[in-house]
Amino acid sequence: MNKVLRLNSRDKNILVKTPIMASLGQASLARMLDLAAAVSFEARDILFREGEHADVFYCVLSGYVRLYRLNKDGREADIRICGPGDSFAECLLYLGPNYRYNAQAAEGVTLARFDLAKVRAAAEQDVEISRAIMQALATHLLTTMDCVANDRLQTAPQRVAHFLLTSCPKEGTSASIRLPFQKSLLAGKLGLAPEALSRAFSTLRRAGVTVRGRLIQISDINALKQI
Repeated sequence: MNKVLRLNSRDKNILVKTPIMASLGQASLARMLDLAAAVSFEARDILFREGEHADVFYCVLSGYVRLYRLNKDGREADIRICGPGDSFAECLLYLGPNYRYNAQAAEGVTLARFDLAKVRAAAEQDVEISRAIMQALATHLLTTMDCVANDRLQTAPQRVAHFLLTSCPKEGTSASIRLPFQKSLLAGKLGLAPEALSRAFSTLRRAGVTVRGRLIQISDINALKQI
């Protein structure tokens, strides 16, 4: 069972930088923070299931949450991996009344929980909050469109290379990266089956990429850029 906690200063520092709050003035920001409650879940806990009545949305404070869908045969398709600072299910402020996908804690997580009805009421009374929500939803839409385009335009090795390059330092010719989550989650994040991810890493060996568990060694960043 999840535990309800108090927001600490670290939690608030994460929240104020999220797309849904970053543009808010002091009064509107304080109002949104007052509506947030911190909750924790253990690894593999289900936050909600597709079709259940939606009463809250979340923002990740620590850990990772997996969003996915199931078909009638029980096959799973990952939609998104949410990490610290990411929010999800806030689209139901306007869509409702039920969740459109499943959400599961990929590991022990702490989340900020917002009551949909209370935030909806705040948005109706405060145009600044309403505008911030719309901007956050627009950002989600553009990000989703980019993901769809990348899925169609990039090969599996290119998707993995792009992810690794975004994690590399801006300067330097080599890098050592530790994945923040299991490779199975990375596969879902990149829209790949686990075996497709393994084949992609094998292909990237020629560009100097070595994989040891979660540790990724990149000996030639410029070669990776040419994939």
